[in-house]
Amino acid sequence: METLISSLDTQLSFAITHASDIAAARRAGQRLAGELGFDETRAGQLALIVTEAGTNLLKHAGEGTIYLNVAQAEGVPGVDVLAVDKGPGILDVDACLRDGMSTAGTAGTGLGALRRLSNEFDVYSRPGDGALFFMRLWRDEAAPELCRVEVGALTVPLAGEDACGDGWGVACDGQGATLLAADGLGHGPEAAAAAHAAIVELQHRPTSEPAQLVDASHQALRVTRGAALAAARIDFAGDSVRFAGIGNINACVIDGEVRRALISHNGIVGHNMRKVQEFSAPCPAGAIVVMHSDGIQTQWDLDKYPGLFGHSPALIAAVLMRDYIRRRDDAMVLVVRRREGRA
Repeated sequence: METLISSLDTQLSFAITHASDIAAARRAGQRLAGELGFDETRAGQLALIVTEAGTNLLKHAGEGTIYLNVAQAEGVPGVDVLAVDKGPGILDVDACLRDGMSTAGTAGTGLGALRRLSNEFDVYSRPGDGALFFMRLWRDEAAPELCRVEVGALTVPLAGEDACGDGWGVACDGQGATLLAADGLGHGPEAAAAAHAAIVELQHRPTSEPAQLVDASHQALRVTRGAALAAARIDFAGDSVRFAGIGNINACVIDGEVRRALISHNGIVGHNMRKVQEFSAPCPAGAIVVMHSDGIQTQWDLDKYPGLFGHSPALIAAVLMRDYIRRRDDAMVLVVRRREGRA
């Protein structure tokens, strides 16, 4: 059975600067939970997670951003909550997660509650450089069986636009996972339509080889303004990833301290594209594949963030978006990690 998740699923973001912003994020989370079939208890837990995460942002950082994204595993939906700030950071994360510990004169139960309420929880922080919290809550009380890749992704449209012209998708099956990253030319609804058409091709061809997926997308995007596009296929048995890219999509594989670039060729998928060429690189269990649009600066280095590589891909994507977004175009970051064995 394939598990497919993409930017076509709901992705919401809320700038948190006032208590009313927390209320807006909580209401949106409750609506999303209802759409995904959460029962009253699980929807209430999600509301508490959003409320505690937003309150923590205001108390300790003064402001920040909350993202709400749909998660999928074996057909069971969930909701990811990301809380991101650039505040003073946390000196001792473990201590702050213990109930009764507070640096703001409160009861000190908020961060511990986030961990208890979530099916999956992760936090990354450095003193003086902000904090990031990741919480995932599945629809069903019993968490579903997870596929063999873990996905973290964010899209942010250009300021003033509702539609984002950058998109991504991941399809996972028993033999591997297929990744897609698209950057529709320009920005706004027409750029979003180009990215949408490419993701639909992934839906139709979830186990395709990268070159085949790019070729199919080239035909599908002829009626659009076109896009930069990259596709990758992680082969579990071969401990490798095959990659094909056209246009300005940055991609690499990181395995601990080793970073290998994945090369794209010039062109526009849907309009001006030469023969697609595939490249291969090692991708053992534990490695991550990072793909992002040119709305993200290319001069990032995970070594500047001690320990971040070992954290959730959602937190890695959030750090890259927070610290390296250009804000002159749509932006997209996709981070996919091969899990150790069967999750």
